[in-house]
Amino acid sequence: MTFVTKLDFASGDRDVLVETVQELKETLERKGAECKGPHASPSENVTVPLYKNLSPGDEFSPWRYDVYRRSMEIHGADDIARDVVGRDFPDSIHVEVEVDQKKPLGHRRD
Repeated sequence: MTFVTKLDFASGDRDVLVETVQELKETLERKGAECKGPHASPSENVTVPLYKNLSPGDEFSPWRYDVYRRSMEIHGADDIARDVVGRDFPDSIHVEVEVDQKKPLGHRRD
């Protein structure tokens, strides 16, 4: 059985995100892992209301920022994927990991 490790990255700091994901891609290629991506998703503009006090109605101008996203997949190479997931990523990057188990075609389920 093959494992596919899906990595989703999100950050408000586009430069750090691009640099981190590119460095990760180069590391995976150097170690011989099969990697798909990074794939970019459209940025999302987030608006956060800011209140002057706890009572509703009295507000500051809202805080607006963009969230940038990238995704990658590592096919097989379980040991390399495990090392990648255990890395310390910059605090400005949120990382989500999903591992899927793929069965080869033609095998029966018992």
